[in-house]
Amino acid sequence: MKKVFITDLDHTFLHSNQTVSPFSKQIWNEKSKHALLSVATARSFSKTEEFLKNLKLELPLILLDGAMVITTDKKLISLNTLSKELSDAIIEESSRFGIYPYVIALKDKKTLDESFDIPPILNYHQKFLIENHYTSDKRIIHKKRIEGDKDTLKLVYMGEESLLRPLSIHLKIVFGSQIEVKLSPENYMKCYFLTILHPLSDKAHALIKVHEYLNSDISETTVFGDSINDIGMFKLAGNAVAVANALEEVKKEADIILKESNDEDGVAKYLQQHI
Repeated sequence: MKKVFITDLDHTFLHSNQTVSPFSKQIWNEKSKHALLSVATARSFSKTEEFLKNLKLELPLILLDGAMVITTDKKLISLNTLSKELSDAIIEESSRFGIYPYVIALKDKKTLDESFDIPPILNYHQKFLIENHYTSDKRIIHKKRIEGDKDTLKLVYMGEESLLRPLSIHLKIVFGSQIEVKLSPENYMKCYFLTILHPLSDKAHALIKVHEYLNSDISETTVFGDSINDIGMFKLAGNAVAVANALEEVKKEADIILKESNDEDGVAKYLQQHI
């Protein structure tokens, strides 16, 4: 069987302007003849499909931090969502901290249509992200009252660490094993992201599902990443590669640290040399 290579997108494979460089696209398509290449990203199916247009993909995709594993022809392999009741309870608890999340939910399992609900009260970081990156996103719905959905994929908070770290601790105490909590710095926007997921919705569990689907050995797989949500799959994969701009916590878990950053096509240059 061909060797497997799976990369994170933002700040790892994508350039900081959220594009795939011509060089990376060329190398990806050349090397896909000799290896199985795919992605593990916090992005949705629609955004991932947009970013990876004209790239050859045979492996299932790990999406939404691991909440969804799906083939390129939209066959669901794994899906883990939060219930509306649990989502609403989390939103109620976070409201005591004066912050409300984006709610990303799956509306149709056949078409993979999603909703991206925006709360009526936004802090500076939340407002900046929406106004500068999502103005044309068809999933966006501005809500008068933010609430969960029956298939909530994730709740996403943005803000200062001084607010989100205490909130993350509080939610872990209140909800325990019912949720997966990911707190990570966003270096480009100089803030933090706090993501709340189903407890099986992380890249590590999703990576296992991909290998069950392939009937292959994780120890033969190489993964690439830069952020906190990549650490789980770093610990499982046979070879974990951090780009030069990765967080220090991620580099500590890596087998290899590249000299090149995402903007220097670090992943593509590794693929070029090792496939």
